[in-house]
Amino acid sequence: MFRNIRFYRVKSSWPKTEADLSEQLTQLAFKPCGPYSEMSSGWEAPASEQPELLCRRLNGADLLRLRSQTRVLPAAAINEALTERLEDYEARMGERPSAKQKRRLKAELREELLPKALVKSDRINGFYLHASGILGIEAASEPKAERFLDCLRAGFSGLEAVPLLFNKPVSDWLNAIFLGGVPDNFKLGSECKMQEPTLGGAVVNWKDIELADSSVRKHVIDGMRVERLGLEFDDIMSAVLDQNGGISKLKFVGGDAAAELETSDESMLARQDAEFVLLTGTITRFLDELKKTLNGYS
Repeated sequence: MFRNIRFYRVKSSWPKTEADLSEQLTQLAFKPCGPYSEMSSGWEAPASEQPELLCRRLNGADLLRLRSQTRVLPAAAINEALTERLEDYEARMGERPSAKQKRRLKAELREELLPKALVKSDRINGFYLHASGILGIEAASEPKAERFLDCLRAGFSGLEAVPLLFNKPVSDWLNAIFLGGVPDNFKLGSECKMQEPTLGGAVVNWKDIELADSSVRKHVIDGMRVERLGLEFDDIMSAVLDQNGGISKLKFVGGDAAAELETSDESMLARQDAEFVLLTGTITRFLDELKKTLNGYS
């Protein structure tokens, strides 16, 4: 369900009930992209079995899903049609079109082609942890997360959400772990990115390698900084943690709960609920460990 997560602190109030939250999200429910619109975004039900609810609350966490639909109009197709349009103009007018006329013809062409263009959808999942006021967004990039936040703010008057920061730098903790100070409930993974601290300094990426090897650690001892580090947590979750506190490549790797999900023959909704409870419960413990280690949130 979630492979990449960027975390934010919500400093404003949050709807008290699932029904209240769903009602607020309804103000910006998803609508298909119109014939002359290039993109449409809105909230859709995270559980297809309950299409009337635009959120799902389970075990102190809310699941939300943003759907965006865009019209696919390849540049190559526009340029090919534009070439024909320019040739026709020159044949009719007996002169080459000016730069201004080319722009006008291209704009007219886009308007003609847009209603005929195919549409594609992408979805961004998010969760809100009530106990901590943390919002997690399934996004590898900041622009994608901001699209989710913009739509959330449009439905929530006065919503204040800021990137999750700690009182101590995550990068310092990553360096300490890399050099051997691994807490009891963590294990080093097999992936790491490090960079020289100077502007434009060298970057080294390690994958599928024993990070505890002295020849690998020597780079950090000699002054390189860890920017991203693969970790296992509680013998059940593996992920890559970056210096900003975001995680990527998240997956569940073991433990009774994860194994039970793999073999479950329950309904799609029941399995999705179980995955969500496992995810949010594990992420809650993971963030609590970071909070304790890094002297709380800033």
